[in-house]
Amino acid sequence: MAKGYWVSAYRTIADPEKSAAYNELAGPAVKAGGGRVLARDGRVVAHDAGVAGRTILIEFDSFEQAVAAHASAAYQEALAVLADGVERDFRIIEGLD
Repeated sequence: MAKGYWVSAYRTIADPEKSAAYNELAGPAVKAGGGRVLARDGRVVAHDAGVAGRTILIEFDSFEQAVAAHASAAYQEALAVLADGVERDFRIIEGLD
């Protein structure tokens, strides 16, 4: 079964307080959903239209698990707290195997 991944690239953080509150809720929600953080806040080299900002990669055992974790009540609560605090590109992608 192919793994699932959350890829989140932050373009701007308009409200650091909302971002911090989101992080407090999102971390446990991701863990409860079976997610494992593979990369966060490390060095970034951006190409093309990319922005070298905060980038996070989270792995799940399956694509379906990644989608379900995003839809969970706990993660939706984190998103509600984040609201318009950041501008980011968030994707859920399926791994190759």
